[in-house]
Amino acid sequence: MANSRVLISGSGVAGPALAFWLVEQGYDVTVVERAPELRAGGYKVDVRGAATTVLQRMGLHDAAKAEETGMRTTTYVKRDGRVIASLPASLLMGRRGDDLEIMRGDLGRILYDATAGDATYVFGDAIAAMTEDADGVDVTFASGRTGRYAFVVGADGLHSATRRLAFGEVEPHHLGAYISIFSAPNVLGIDREEMNYAEPGRLTFAYALGADQPATVGIVFAAPELSYDRRDVAAQKRLVREAMAGLGWRTADFLAALDDAPDFYFDAISQVEMPRWSSGRVVLLGDAGYCPSPASGQGTSLALVGAYVLAEELAKAGGAYATAFAAYEGALRSYVEKNVIFGRKMVGDMVPGGRFAIAVRNYGMRTLRFHPRKEQVIERVLAPLHEAANAITI
Repeated sequence: MANSRVLISGSGVAGPALAFWLVEQGYDVTVVERAPELRAGGYKVDVRGAATTVLQRMGLHDAAKAEETGMRTTTYVKRDGRVIASLPASLLMGRRGDDLEIMRGDLGRILYDATAGDATYVFGDAIAAMTEDADGVDVTFASGRTGRYAFVVGADGLHSATRRLAFGEVEPHHLGAYISIFSAPNVLGIDREEMNYAEPGRLTFAYALGADQPATVGIVFAAPELSYDRRDVAAQKRLVREAMAGLGWRTADFLAALDDAPDFYFDAISQVEMPRWSSGRVVLLGDAGYCPSPASGQGTSLALVGAYVLAEELAKAGGAYATAFAAYEGALRSYVEKNVIFGRKMVGDMVPGGRFAIAVRNYGMRTLRFHPRKEQVIERVLAPLHEAANAITI
């Protein structure tokens, strides 16, 4: 290759996964990340279907398996904390074969460790400008340094700056709700259990990987699009407090921990749908090009599979980026669309409806453990998820 230098923006899951495959092909890979260091912690994510095959081909499935969350129980509670239903987490997860659940930070670290010796990681910097010509892309970074690359990959998430530079403003499609996730003291002594409390339009959940470990708290609330500065964390915390004021169970205790949370996350539950994922020498990967929303539970899997397919098409095309990008889109489009549709459908389950809908759900959870064919019932409910997770052959 006359120019084998590749720039990947984003060090989450998609970026390091692509770096893994590209360094094997002989590319000189740089991964640039706005955050000052590798992001740790986060929330639990699923790796399902085709994505487990990708991890196996990377030789990293065993490492990820060793870091599984090991969640044992899913519990639904009333306003005063009394238990409505407590079910085996394995029943509700509906895993198949080598599917697994892992904390996002743990998976990111595994991917980073597998690539840091071969790819160059630059933290605390970001792409500020790009100029493309017939032979490459000249990139200016926020730090002022410059570089020239054969092509650039935007793997920088839902609000991708790379996408904005290459495609202009592309607004994510708001699905009518917001989500916040943060660490808090484990005041309930939760031990590999997830607890859920819902009122119309609002949900609080919490889980921990041990009674002596911090809890991961999730806040979900229905709302039209809100106007706020994504860089203003204090303003986002105010929005969360206002939206969840008066919610029962231990919500007030969790909100009291907001200011001390080292890993506060807040964003709209949104999707990114684009008619194409490449523009010249710039290509999008993962949430930057096709975010299925947190409601789908498939964002991590799409990132892993997308990275594998993009790298495979680059290998087939002998580095001819235009041919490879077109083949990548053609191979992945149907898989992505099925997961996006599934994510849109699941928002209604993630964001509680009216009191009647919540009562019906609670009754179903309370009686499910007595159902003689409960495994088959859950299998039918999760069939669309399994279909979406396996909607590609790799």
